[in-house]
Amino acid sequence: MASAHEVLRVLAARARTGGPPYGDGKGTGGRPYGDGLRVALAIEGGGMRGVISAGMALELHERGLVPAFDAVYGASAGAITGAWLLSSRPEGLLGWTETAYAKTLIRRSGLLRGRPAVDVRSLIEELYQTTFPMDFASVLASPVEYHPLATDVATGSSTDLRPFISDPAELRLALRASAAMPLLAGPPVEFAGRRFYDAGVSESIPYRTALAQGATHVLVLRSRRDPLTWPDGRGPSRSVRVITRTTLRRETPALRATFLDRDARLAADDRRLAAYQSASDGTAPASDADAPASDGTALASAADAPASAQPAVFSIRAAFA
Repeated sequence: MASAHEVLRVLAARARTGGPPYGDGKGTGGRPYGDGLRVALAIEGGGMRGVISAGMALELHERGLVPAFDAVYGASAGAITGAWLLSSRPEGLLGWTETAYAKTLIRRSGLLRGRPAVDVRSLIEELYQTTFPMDFASVLASPVEYHPLATDVATGSSTDLRPFISDPAELRLALRASAAMPLLAGPPVEFAGRRFYDAGVSESIPYRTALAQGATHVLVLRSRRDPLTWPDGRGPSRSVRVITRTTLRRETPALRATFLDRDARLAADDRRLAAYQSASDGTAPASDADAPASDGTALASAADAPASAQPAVFSIRAAFA
């Protein structure tokens, strides 16, 4: 029988230990398990596909695995899922399946009336404080670090918003910024003296930031079923070009370039993650070669094995997304 992936082995070992993680409140994390590792959860965005990664996140909660992570990184809908997961009521993730969610978030006639078609503000500022209240303060108090990402309009760069969040109101702004899709969700969100668009513009799958911040092991929850195929040299899609020429025409060249390169970058991420997945021990791949993704069912049988010196990344995809 094949040995378990390194990420799953570490999660299983931490779950057996049972000790909760802790942080210093500044995003540098803690090492209560005595294993010298930094284990991160990265949750992909994807609009209403967030229901898929939300289901995976809820499964982690029900299995008691959330305390095994040092940090949670989320992009767009993945940032919203991450906040629910770390809140005092993670069962709120079931809200993704409620009709009220879709009715509040998706306004099909919005664009015709000069309003957002995806009303993230109403979702976060109204629904999450009334019908489906989120305990925002509990997210900030969680011993597991929370890292919502967004795209800086000035630079086009993926940005970790954690350093700018100190109270529930700022957390709500960060969630709105992370999911501010160009055109569909209206103008960028002003936060911390800067302007931000959806994290998906620059980093749809937030594993790169997790690795850059020292993660040794990353579990990635994917909302897409199939990898994106984008041949080298192929230009951006027509819809991306149109949005760049219209909605983003007055934004910085850096942001427009990032948006135009979005599909090619996502395809490169898919190849890189597949290469991580195919590595026998889950460590950093030697190339971006394509490889099959796993369904992530091996966690229950994770076996003891020596920890790797290189980052390990394991992705879970839904079979029906």
